[in-house]
Amino acid sequence: MATRRYWLMKSEPECFSFADLENRPNGIEHWDGVRNYQARNFLRDEIKAGDGVLFYHSNIKEPAIVGLARVVREGYPDHTALDPRSDHFDPRASEENPLWFMVDVQYVAPLPHPLTRSELQAHPVLRGMDVLKKGNRLSVQPVRPEEWQAVLEIAGLQDRDL
Repeated sequence: MATRRYWLMKSEPECFSFADLENRPNGIEHWDGVRNYQARNFLRDEIKAGDGVLFYHSNIKEPAIVGLARVVREGYPDHTALDPRSDHFDPRASEENPLWFMVDVQYVAPLPHPLTRSELQAHPVLRGMDVLKKGNRLSVQPVRPEEWQAVLEIAGLQDRDL
């Protein structure tokens, strides 16, 4: 059995929020539109069903981790790259060479309060998170197990059998 891994996934709440995820049928939605090769490789090759997700609201006054989700479907071709009507259309992508990938994530639980960047920076375990590193703009990034546990502890949550 593979070891569960953990990820932080960023989304601008005006585009797709944690509440939007909660309101999808069964709380499940595909994580599409990623157009960075390193993040694509995580989606295609490394993220597995059962992995934990920290849902992060970005590009707002106080960016923060706002909730927990889990991966329920491993990487598969991102159909939005093939749709000329989509904001994520990529004319280089094709059925034979999809280029871009996505996973499905499922809502698990909100954090009792958002964990802002300043709170993350103040915590000895979390201050080294990739999301805090200058210049790191990846929308999908790994989270170390000790960081996952620290977020759960700060939020007063137990590991919820993801």
